[in-house]
Amino acid sequence: MAPTPTADQLVGILRDTVVALVRRDGPDLSARQLGVFLTCYLQDGAHTVRGLAAELNVSKPAITRALDRLGELDLARRKVDPMDRRSVLVQRTLKGTAFLRDLRGIMGEASTAKKPAAAEATVAARKVANG
Repeated sequence: MAPTPTADQLVGILRDTVVALVRRDGPDLSARQLGVFLTCYLQDGAHTVRGLAAELNVSKPAITRALDRLGELDLARRKVDPMDRRSVLVQRTLKGTAFLRDLRGIMGEASTAKKPAAAEATVAARKVANG
């Protein structure tokens, strides 16, 4: 059974992932935009501006601005709900699916890179504890 990563290891993985995203030639998303993107792609079901605002506990205009950017990058698109024309549905795109796949790969690499350091830290901690 693999040990559960510590909070410091998780923060390190997040840092390495963000740095890799910044360095690569691709979309540069804010934390809010990434939060909206990941919510749309990782949670099943239809997503609306109203629902995303409630889920993320931010205003509808903030969700709209994030979706504007995601739309510019073709990572998500909005469509009027045919069942309720007052509501807007958020749809996934092929480019967004590819971005998520790349993100998973980057995080996997960051996670793998952190494992040897975590194992060394665990061994060192055991040595200190055992005297």
